[in-house]
Amino acid sequence: RPVAQSLLWLLGFFFWGSAAALAFGGILVLMMYNNYRCLFQESLLSLPGWLAVAAALILLPTGILAISSSASSSRYQQGALMYLLLVLLCLEVSLAVLARICAVRMASELENTMGYLIYQYNGIHSHGPGSRAMDVLQRKLQCCGVQNYTDWLESTAASWHLPAEKPGVPESCCKEKCSHCRGDLGHLEQLFQEGCLKKLEDWLRFVMLYLFWCCTVLSILELLAGVSNGLLMSCQPLHDLRFL
Repeated sequence: RPVAQSLLWLLGFFFWGSAAALAFGGILVLMMYNNYRCLFQESLLSLPGWLAVAAALILLPTGILAISSSASSSRYQQGALMYLLLVLLCLEVSLAVLARICAVRMASELENTMGYLIYQYNGIHSHGPGSRAMDVLQRKLQCCGVQNYTDWLESTAASWHLPAEKPGVPESCCKEKCSHCRGDLGHLEQLFQEGCLKKLEDWLRFVMLYLFWCCTVLSILELLAGVSNGLLMSCQPLHDLRFL
């Protein structure tokens, strides 16, 4: 009993810290989805973010109940803690599986989507969502093209829908310090030359892997909390089942 109480008390504080870590990962996923929505054909990417935020919110009262249950012998608190641990376990196992699926599935779709957006790019004066998505992507990740800047060489004046326009790269490929850059391929030192696909894939894998390991570690600790709580419940005589 003293060991179970001490472990449950420590896990309660850990749950509070884990709530911040899980919320951080969920916010990163939602920000990625919001910034690069045009690159992802389905809204599946936002689901892990919302699940992570929901689990983080549930972790806060779970930590409070874990700390209070370790000091008191209230059947109601112990029963409520067991229910919250079960809900969290279901959420986090689902989130871990979904994070792995998204990391593989989204990465396989990015190359085709980015290639299509480059072909449909309407030039520097366009306000189309696809063109804006490529510009935002290249500015934020400091990259150019899918694999590298040469992907834009295949984008002719016809595909840019700008007559008499020389093949070049968008101004979003220009380095910030080069204020006179206009996407001229004759001045490669003014351009980002690394492709966007690898950078975005690496960022997507990092965020999903972060969520996966957060959920895995938390699931193990929640099982420990459930066992500790069960030991404390078994130390008391069961008068009735009203606490359930």
